[in-house]
Amino acid sequence: MCDAPANQSVGWRDPGYIHDGVMTNLKKGKRYYYKVGSDSGGWSITYSFVSRNKDSDETTAFLFGDMGTATPYSTFLRTQDESISTMKWISRDIEALGDKPSFISHIGDISYARGYSWLWDNFFAQIEPVASKVPYHVCIGNHEYDWPLQPWKPDWSYSVYGKDGGGECGVPYSLRFNMPGNSSEPTGTRVPATRNLYYSFDMGAVHFVYISTETNFLPGSSQYNFIKRDLESINRKKTPFVVVQGHRPMYTTSHENRDAPFRDRLLEHLEPLFVKNKVTLALWGHVHRYERFCPLNNFTCGSMGLNGEQWEAFPVHVVIGMAGQDWQPIWQPREDHPNDPIFPQPMRSLYRGGEFGYTRLVATKEKLTFSYVGNHDGEVHDMVEILASGQVLNGNTGGDGGDDGAAVGSKMVQSTFSWYVKGASVLVLGAFVGYVIGYISHAQRSEAASGKNWTPVKNEEI
Repeated sequence: MCDAPANQSVGWRDPGYIHDGVMTNLKKGKRYYYKVGSDSGGWSITYSFVSRNKDSDETTAFLFGDMGTATPYSTFLRTQDESISTMKWISRDIEALGDKPSFISHIGDISYARGYSWLWDNFFAQIEPVASKVPYHVCIGNHEYDWPLQPWKPDWSYSVYGKDGGGECGVPYSLRFNMPGNSSEPTGTRVPATRNLYYSFDMGAVHFVYISTETNFLPGSSQYNFIKRDLESINRKKTPFVVVQGHRPMYTTSHENRDAPFRDRLLEHLEPLFVKNKVTLALWGHVHRYERFCPLNNFTCGSMGLNGEQWEAFPVHVVIGMAGQDWQPIWQPREDHPNDPIFPQPMRSLYRGGEFGYTRLVATKEKLTFSYVGNHDGEVHDMVEILASGQVLNGNTGGDGGDDGAAVGSKMVQSTFSWYVKGASVLVLGAFVGYVIGYISHAQRSEAASGKNWTPVKNEEI
């Protein structure tokens, strides 16, 4: 490891052995049963999975970021209780699929171990009911990697890359997962190179691309060359939809000022590649909320063509970091927390949700449907449909109209001045009504002297 607490006794735990099993010659779209273990050490229960069918045009995936894990005991390191609900609802959805293949996409900030290795073990035990059935794809986030001496740290990134990885410098992430491709970057220390940084694959009608926001992505880097080459070589007849995923977002309306220099570079160098190659969806984590934007190019919404006008196939950016970690102010203040920050919702932000959950992607060669499922009820709270041509069919709720799960209607934060005006109006009206009531009741004063008591009206507590 590269720094504290990962390389100190308080964070260290012997990980034992990590075994990789390889299955070959699998038939397409068939269910297989398996166990893991040994005669001497014992065997697991019987698990099963459905192999991918390369001939199928259907795609199903469950996608999210920033989930973490929950421990059954109190610990000095914060854990993520909502991760339990996220796994519960995804398990429900996988069971409902029957023998249809699917996969998980966890785009950074995976276990939030941050140098305390027992939390990695806890995380894998928690995802086992899902990860034993479907592939579990990941990309790297700041809490798996960042440390003070990381090799790529440009001058402009002083506020971006810090100590969020707890000294792990990508070691547990690299050894515990095996993703497609062979991307890697040296750590500059005796620690092994960081793996699983960027890669791509096809599933059904969708080409999925994973990138690293923690290592060099600028022109001339190996990653930039990979992204450019990969996007330019996609067979859109085979996979009409392209989904790019990374951890830190290119677009967000949350208060992430520290990442501003980073976002400027993403916009300058990667957004032109996304627009030119007609990326369908760009999915991001890091911000622990759900937010969906209009089809975007340089902060400008492209027309969706819903009224017959000319439309443009710009990428739809979605922030999906709401799977478990809660380290983000809510979009709008609550009555009992009036001082929480308020982040205005511009028109390009079509929907913002403050609820934990995950997203579900279902695609054929004709249409891709992307849904946001909330953890409190397991129901869909936002949805967008995109045709193979790139045209966005629906989901246009408009800025200031989609905060915290409200898909219809506008919730505007009233200004202090408007409240003063309303308050003064109520006072004037109240004085007038009081005068009228007093005048009418004057003739009934004798009844008040009869000794009768007032009966208090029951108030409903708010």
